[in-house]
Amino acid sequence: MVQMVIVGFSAATGNEVAVHKIVSWNFTSTALVDEPKSGNANANIGLPIGLGVGGCLILVAGLGLVWLIFWKNGKAAGEHDENLFANSFIHEELEKGTGPRKFSYRELARATRNFEEGEKLGEGGFGGVYKGFIRDLNSHVAVKRISSGSKQGLKEYASEVRIISRLRHRNLVQLIGWCHEKKELMLVYEFMPNGSLDSHLFKEKGLLTWQIRYSIAQGLAPGLFYLHEELEQCVLHRDIKSSNVMLDSNFNVKLGDFGLARLVDHGKQSQTTIVAGTRGYMALEYVATGKASKESDIYSFGVVALEIACGRKPIDLSLESSQIEMVEWVWELYGEGTLIQAADPKLCGHFDEKQMECLMIVGLWCAHPDYKFRPSIRQAIQVLNFEVPLPILPSEMPVATYFAPPTSLSTVTTDTTSSERGQTESHDAVITPTPHNLPHLLQQNSSPSTTFRSPR
Repeated sequence: MVQMVIVGFSAATGNEVAVHKIVSWNFTSTALVDEPKSGNANANIGLPIGLGVGGCLILVAGLGLVWLIFWKNGKAAGEHDENLFANSFIHEELEKGTGPRKFSYRELARATRNFEEGEKLGEGGFGGVYKGFIRDLNSHVAVKRISSGSKQGLKEYASEVRIISRLRHRNLVQLIGWCHEKKELMLVYEFMPNGSLDSHLFKEKGLLTWQIRYSIAQGLAPGLFYLHEELEQCVLHRDIKSSNVMLDSNFNVKLGDFGLARLVDHGKQSQTTIVAGTRGYMALEYVATGKASKESDIYSFGVVALEIACGRKPIDLSLESSQIEMVEWVWELYGEGTLIQAADPKLCGHFDEKQMECLMIVGLWCAHPDYKFRPSIRQAIQVLNFEVPLPILPSEMPVATYFAPPTSLSTVTTDTTSSERGQTESHDAVITPTPHNLPHLLQQNSSPSTTFRSPR
């Protein structure tokens, strides 16, 4: 308490006159200081507060700056690592003189008229495919431009380049070059003027004569034989379907789109458990187990063979119930001895019956529900060339025999979107099959073996 305080009293009675006196009073107070001393106290309190707040702001700003530097360095390092991953093996192939050519973004933009919509050949889940003209090659090309939102990331892109850059066969689409620039991923393929097989079979682009159809089947089989048997490692395509069967200017067949392909050692299955392919073309054991194999590729080839002969899709919901699934329908006709009734009606009977029967039976043989009874691609080629007798299949479609599928399995299926003018692209969707929604062909049962008979 300070030594001296000043106390004052005041009273008023308005207009009246009164005399006041203090009888008693009491006073309590907190510490009082002179005005100048109060200002110094506030200053003393504000100074440490200001220093503390300022220090915190500086610390936060410093930490933010450090994080930003590390983030930029990490991003740059990650991009650098990705570039190395995508480019290192390609550069190695280029040094050997065997790899695809590296194009600049500017070259491909100029070749496709800056990716003009009118040059687009097809559109799918991985992006667009554009027709282009490379001046120094004096030839047209198909440029697959992988979109930024595509499920085909850098590793899948690099995998596709790595696999297809090793392939050299007259019945496979040739990879001419690649581009990884400005965060763009592009692949450059030889251009197929007559587009895809499905555009002729289902979209009335032009009716294929029987002679061309049979030669397509005979050409597709050697391409698959090359992938399965003639390389150091087996290439599992995993997406053989009519929209990936391309036709050049002379209707010579070339199998394309290796975006889902995998390299495996001979005699082994793919180690992945992610099912990739298209509904109607996937073998049931592949859907159930997630393990791709030569046999699952053979199944897809069999479905394409039946498409060529029948001129219809593997699953057509517009047809009556007994004809919705092509393989089951054709097998039923085979058992009844009326197989030729499945021939494409658009051919109006203008076909070689012996070849038609052969192609359908090979298709059924390859699409056998039990993979153990499917032929190798070599055996299929021998039958197509009439080098060996036709196989005698069971009169009723067998059911598969293998272990039950897992409880659930992530599955990727692809549906094709293509223009009427050529190269196609795949679109991804995800399903999850379980033992409850897999077809009845997954049930345990025995399968009759296959015998052979001479062609009629």
